[in-house]
Amino acid sequence: MSQFGVQLHSKPDRKLSGSGKGKISSRHKKRHEVGGYFIATKLAEKNAIKQARSRGGASRPKLQNAGFANLLTDKGYRKVKINAVLESKDNRNFARLAIITKGTIIDTEAGKAIVTNRAGREGSVNARLIK
Repeated sequence: MSQFGVQLHSKPDRKLSGSGKGKISSRHKKRHEVGGYFIATKLAEKNAIKQARSRGGASRPKLQNAGFANLLTDKGYRKVKINAVLESKDNRNFARLAIITKGTIIDTEAGKAIVTNRAGREGSVNARLIK
């Protein structure tokens, strides 16, 4: 499946059942069932969005670089600049590499915030202020 440029997320072909008898899967994953690569959204000066084709010819925004976030405050949403990536629950190296994922704590103009969406899949960074 590597010829299609995507990752194969599946169970192994052969798996032991509870009784110890080997189970063999009846078929492999089809191309439309295979997932895509992880989009590492990096911190930058401004947002950079790449349009990717999805099923049926539709296009889906992928956020390559993020410079701004939609921050939820008490008064509502506002667009703020992201200063730094402080901490990431996915991988501690993501903070050093300035990669933004869901659950990442970022430093903004308005203060510390936590990312509430999957930025690489949605084309924008949404966050809420940490009190």
